[in-house]
Parts: sequence; structure tokens; C-alpha cells
Amino acid sequence: MSSESAIKVVIDGSRFGVEGSLKKFKRLCEAAGVLKEYRKRKEFKKPSVRKKEKVEAANKRKAKDKAKAKRNTKI
Repeated sequence: MSSESAIKVVIDGSRFGVEGSLKKFKRLCEAAGVLKEYRKRKEFKKPSVRKKEKVEAANKRKAKDKAKAKRNTKI
């Protein structure tokens, strides 16, 4: 994430209220990936650990897709 990027939220209390503005801010942060980036940078992971986690996630996705395909073919 570059240091130049920023999210600007104008709070219009008469239009959305505080609750609505807070929800809007949270949606914008999630869309921009702010929380994901924060969690990623929270602690350092060695490249080998990151690679291992990535491979495990891919295997889990493949197994899930395979099980889903198997379930759908029984019909």
C-alpha cells in the first residue's frame, strides 16, 4: 500500500447519521483492504512459513471443490 493512498469519508449527519456513516467507513476500509493489510503486517512471517500456508490453503480449496463436485454429480 502506498503512503499516498487515503480514504476520505465525509460524515453527513443529517443524511446518514453517525451509525450509517460508521457502517459506510467500515465498508470502505474493507473494500480498500486496510484490515487485511494491517493483519498481514502485524507480525513478521518467514517466507518459508508464508509459502507453506499458501500451499496448505490451495490444497484445502482443491479438496473443497472436489467434494462439492462429487456432491453435485450424485444428483
